[in-house]
Amino acid sequence: MTIDTTPATDDVNSADVATLFERLGEVWAELEEQLERVPVLSRLDDGTVTIDDYRRLLFNLRQQVVDGSPWISRAASNFDIDHFELRAAAIKHAEEEHRDYLMLERDYVAIGGSLEELRAGRKNIGSEALSGYMFHYADQPNPVGLLGAMFIIEGLGAKRAAGWAGRFQEVLGLADSQVHFMQYHQEADGAHTGDLEAILTSGLIDDVAADEIVRCAQVVARLYALQLEELDR
Repeated sequence: MTIDTTPATDDVNSADVATLFERLGEVWAELEEQLERVPVLSRLDDGTVTIDDYRRLLFNLRQQVVDGSPWISRAASNFDIDHFELRAAAIKHAEEEHRDYLMLERDYVAIGGSLEELRAGRKNIGSEALSGYMFHYADQPNPVGLLGAMFIIEGLGAKRAAGWAGRFQEVLGLADSQVHFMQYHQEADGAHTGDLEAILTSGLIDDVAADEIVRCAQVVARLYALQLEELDR
């Protein structure tokens, strides 16, 4: 996501921005605690994860990743002209991400999975809840709160995905071509989180929007963790 913004410099806005980042930091800390309790990630951490675990993880992630670009596009269509910067940023972001699921599919096939079965799969309980929430929120007028969703989703890509990929490689002996989806998102989502920070510090976010951003981040954090907890259900 790319946006041309000028960071806020006055004392009041600076204090508000600092408070927003502190609140989002608390949401992130809660998410980290939730992820520690996710069975597949616990097995990954202690070295008992299996190739079947990794295959199941990709299978379940793919069903939600397919929806990523569509909900971003939906959100873009609901920003009015007074939120032109956010609309333009969302359009650019959707274009950058709409082929991401293809990388995941290639990784899945590279570890012996069936592309036909993958594409015929359905969302698990958590993925259903997450995608349903994202599309519902994206349908609202000027859905600024979705910046909180991006804080969580892009943050996971930037801060956790490459580490997960490296650990899967270490434990299972996988090649780069089998974990490319996760590796790619460290760099791509790192750039997106930088763009997100520019938006949050641009002066575009008032107190009401800040509350919506934090609340959306809280919901998405819980639902994303639920998606990982409910593999195959």
